[in-house]
Order: sequence, then C-alpha cells, then structure tokens
Amino acid sequence: MSAYFASLNILKLAKNLPGGVSQGIIWGIMALGIYITFRLLDVADLTVDGSFTTGGAVTVMLILAGWPAWAAILVAILAGMVAGLITGLLHTKLGIPAILAGILTQLSLYSINLRIMGMSANKAVSVDKYGLLLSSRNIPKAILIGAIFALALISVMYWYFGTEQGSAIRATGNNPHMSRALGININAMKVLGLSLSNGIVALAGGLMSQYQGFVDINMGRGAIVIGLAAVIIGEVIGNALLGKHLNFYGTLVFVVLGGVLYYLVIILVLWLKLNSNDLKLFTAVIVALFLAVPYLRSQRISSFAKFRKKGADRNA
Repeated sequence: MSAYFASLNILKLAKNLPGGVSQGIIWGIMALGIYITFRLLDVADLTVDGSFTTGGAVTVMLILAGWPAWAAILVAILAGMVAGLITGLLHTKLGIPAILAGILTQLSLYSINLRIMGMSANKAVSVDKYGLLLSSRNIPKAILIGAIFALALISVMYWYFGTEQGSAIRATGNNPHMSRALGININAMKVLGLSLSNGIVALAGGLMSQYQGFVDINMGRGAIVIGLAAVIIGEVIGNALLGKHLNFYGTLVFVVLGGVLYYLVIILVLWLKLNSNDLKLFTAVIVALFLAVPYLRSQRISSFAKFRKKGADRNA
C-alpha cells in the first residue's frame, strides 16, 4: 500500500487540474441546458446525448468549410434548438411520453450527425490552421473563454426566466394544471423549453469540439448523466453553503461549478490509477450520493423534530 501511494505524483495531479477546470466549465454550460428541462420543466429529456454531438459536428464542419468559429457556434445552437423542437413536437403533438420522445430524437440524431460529418465517425480541426475560440493547447485562454460564455449565459438565463414568458415556462414545470387554468399554453412552453435546453447543450458541444480539436460521433454518449451530476452536485453544495439565501442566479452559478467539481473528481480518479473503464460506475455512485444528501438531511431534521416533540410531550 505504501508503495502504491509513493507511486502517485502530486505534481502530475496539479498539472492536470487546470485542464479539468476548463473541461468542467464546458460541461457546466451543458448542465445549464439540462437544468432547464430537469428542474424548470420537470421533464426527463434524453435528446441531449445526440444534440451535444450535433453541436460539435455542425461547428467543426462549418469551421472546416471556412466559417469563423463564432458563426459556426451560432448555427450549432440553432441546430440544437431544432433537435429540441422535434422532441417537443413528438411529445406535445403526438402524445409520446417525453422520455421516449427524447430517445427517438437521440436515435435519429446518430444518423443525422454522421451525415453532417460526411459519413465519417470523427473529424479533426486544428488550432494551427483555424481560428478556434478555445483549445486544449492554451488552457488559461480556454478557462477564460469558457468562464465568459458561462457568465454571459447565466446572466441571460437569469433575465429571461424572470420575464413573463420565462416565468410561464417555470410555472408549467411547477404546476401544469394550474398553469393551464391561468391561460398558459403549456404545450408551447414545453416545446420552447426543450428547444432552449438543447440549443445550450449544442453550444457546449461546439465549444468542446473546438477544445479537444475534433468531433466524434460518440462524444455525447452519457452527456445526460454528466449534466445531471453537475446539476445535483451544484445544488447540494449551493444549499449547503448558502441555504435559504441561494437565489436563482446563485443556483445557476453553482450548476456550472458542479460541472467543474465533477470533472475534478474524474481527474482525481484517473490520478489514483483506478481503471478508467470504471468511470461510469464512479459517476453513478457520485450522483447517487449527492441525490441522497437532501433526502437524508430532511430525514434527520424530521427525526430530530419528532424527538423534540416527544420530549416536550413527556415534560408536559
């Protein structure tokens, strides 16, 4: 055991941490999209595993075609919104359950993404030949650009979901029956929310493809799990630190930080020389633990309240 710990290189861990932060910010941006469906709309949307790749595929192919990176990102966002629109229409117009509608769209996006990429499983884009917004070759710049995108997106989301339309989306997820009674078109709000969510996910896919220098047909596999992990980790830590003082803006910030913390845990797991094939298992364990924290906390508070009440009754 001592030989095992002696083989671990602290300097190597410290060297890899900035890269983990830069990738974590991008995953945190994706988690903001998942937050819209998971928390605001209360919909389980599996489209994101496909729309994340769609964002990367559209971005890379347009950059290779000579488009500037910022314009390619904008088109990628639109492509992601179209994917979310399709899921929303399958759910609201055809009566298909949301989770199945997302699976159908995700399945179809695999073939669509292949066609976008010229029937190739992966495409490379070099920072030496093209003006990419960020790259793993320049970690400090990647962290700065990622942070700018994240903060700008958080500010826009904070403003938008405070507007009448944004509040209607939140009301739809909170209580659809009451929202319908108030005259809100809940089907339109679901379609809009799914479109916005997948547009943000595609944005993250476009940034990730530039960061890693290529897009792969399987790069979005498991994205929903990573996004949920970021959302849950961010919420738990935010509530633990700020409690009732945590507002909507702060929640969005902690969602991005949840993505960073998740990826730092992955860096730590790899540094400990654990089998990389077990990463999915570690992810599931991490998500389960953070999911259990609010429930266990409520159980503890409830048990303490009952114990205090029994004590008061006994004294009386």
